[in-house]
Amino acid sequence: MLDKGLRMTSNALSIGKIDPDVLKRMIFSRLGVPDSRVILGPSIGEDAAVIDFGDRALIIHSDPITGAVENIGWLAVNVCTNDIATRGVRPLWILTVLLLPEGVSSAQLKGITTQIDEAAKELGVSVVGGHSEVTPGIDRPILITTALGETPRGKFVRTNEAKIGDSIIVTKGAAIEGTAILSHELESFLQRRMDKKIIESAKQFIKKISVVKDALTAVEVGGVNAMHDATEGGIAVGLQEIAWASNVGVVAYEDKIPIYKETQAICQALKIDPLRTISSGALIIAAQPEKTAKILAALRGRGIRAAMVGRVVDKEKGMHIVRKDRTRLDLSKPQKEELWRILKK
Repeated sequence: MLDKGLRMTSNALSIGKIDPDVLKRMIFSRLGVPDSRVILGPSIGEDAAVIDFGDRALIIHSDPITGAVENIGWLAVNVCTNDIATRGVRPLWILTVLLLPEGVSSAQLKGITTQIDEAAKELGVSVVGGHSEVTPGIDRPILITTALGETPRGKFVRTNEAKIGDSIIVTKGAAIEGTAILSHELESFLQRRMDKKIIESAKQFIKKISVVKDALTAVEVGGVNAMHDATEGGIAVGLQEIAWASNVGVVAYEDKIPIYKETQAICQALKIDPLRTISSGALIIAAQPEKTAKILAALRGRGIRAAMVGRVVDKEKGMHIVRKDRTRLDLSKPQKEELWRILKK
């Protein structure tokens, strides 16, 4: 039973990310004791905290996996370490909390931990701690991971430093993670509506989730002003959060945003918008115009699909994605994740 402070009310929060105004009023205003060593703390759009350790800085971030069952261990490692990489820093350590539903078998636990181990080894990351328990009141596993990295002090990328005139680059494509999750979670539904080969190919998108190579490649070239991982809410929310964090506008074009044929097919079958579907695996980069071509060439040279999809503009020019039909997706208002809507339905 929920206590008096947590009972459902008519103004209950909706599923998904908490709206920015609620974050500011109820979370960012309650952050404990101020600490001068916090170089970068909680803020809209910022992917990871930065803590001063003298001539070094610690980069740290936590993330849950709540919308997937298949591949949950793999996702937990990659989704969280992505947020370290968006700082232009290589992830080094992780801690994972495993909350397991009643009735879970030892074989299921072995499967999850095997995925964590394999993903960590592929990234060169050490699992250094965490917690595990069987938890009453949940019907699926929930994994919460904390990732850490380190860098010379001051040598990291923020989300809030996009500059007017910057090119906007998107790697891989829209709804990467959504494609991987939906092809597993709704497989039987999709099999009645499309070629099984497309579904099997879509399942392999789980291997595209990491943006570590994307981010480190771009930073190596130089000219990167801001980076952001397109997670919940997809490319739309990723662009929105860069604009909000940097106090600028943004204009992007749907016909320039990469999208795989498998993603397009699944989104059409489910009648969901790929631009508002969880997109871990897609990195959004705000780059100096003169460096854009070199960044794109470097990414493509390492086998990473990438495209320039728009520009950072003056705030007065607005925040939107120009659709293929020339209508606009307004990014000035909070967007909701499509994955939750279709899984609930």
